[in-house]
Amino acid sequence: MASRFPTYADFWPFYLGEHAKPATRVVHYVGSIASVLLLVWAVATQHWWWLLAVPVCGYGPAWFGHFFIEKNRPATFQAPFWSMISDYRMCGLFLIGRLGNELMKYQIRNR
Repeated sequence: MASRFPTYADFWPFYLGEHAKPATRVVHYVGSIASVLLLVWAVATQHWWWLLAVPVCGYGPAWFGHFFIEKNRPATFQAPFWSMISDYRMCGLFLIGRLGNELMKYQIRNR
């Protein structure tokens, strides 16, 4: 892993390229937002068993998007921590309207 992506700055453009189809990004947003909501719900209600659903809601839609929409292998399998950070970063940039700038910066074109 370290030889392919020595830094997060090297990983980020790769991550974006693995999410070139808008539909793949949409299912990632759904999973990322759902996982945050479930985490907040678990903490607010102190029903800790809801925490079991957090990774399912986060990864389920994302992996569906990779296997059936993007038709590639999830970046989670190569860099789990950086991939998780990137999921939330991509969703956050989308929510504030800045993801398009990042895609253009790295010349990621919708497929």
